[in-house]
Order: sequence, then C-alpha cells, then structure tokens
Amino acid sequence: MREIIRKRIKFTGLVQGVGFRWRAKNSAAALGLTGWVRNEYDGSVTMEVQGVEAAIDRMLAEISAGRYIDIDQMEARRISIDENERSFKVRGY
Repeated sequence: MREIIRKRIKFTGLVQGVGFRWRAKNSAAALGLTGWVRNEYDGSVTMEVQGVEAAIDRMLAEISAGRYIDIDQMEARRISIDENERSFKVRGY
C-alpha cells in the first residue's frame, strides 16, 4: 500500500478570482484526495491536501495548467495526516 501524506501549500501569484479553488476541488475529487483550500486576505491561496504523493503531484499539475491561473511561488511542507477527513472542501477566508 502506498503511503498517505498531507501537505500544507501556500500559492502566490494570480491565484484568486481565476477559479483556482474550484479547480482544486474538482481535481481532488477526481483523484481521491481530501483536504481544503481557501483564499487568504493577502491575495495568496492556502491548501491542505492529503493522499498518495503521486496523486497530489498530479493535482498540482492540473491546477497549474488552469487557463487563467499563474502561480509565481508555491511553498509546501509535509504535516500530520488527518485520519478523520473524508472530502475536499472550499473554505472561506
């Protein structure tokens, strides 16, 4: 069985008002990932995503390929998994 990991990722660039969160939600659902994504007041987007690393990498590639999305920087770190999480949600601020 492949290892389940969780990452907390901060995205900067043209990431708000371009469908970023909904693209993330749809990609996560298709790839069987859990977590959440939200806009931040400073114009960045924060995401926590959980699943196998290959699926997380594919999700990030799909988000980056978004038509209007332009990620300048992505800061990621591994964090503890959430055993009780069952879906991927779009959160408010």
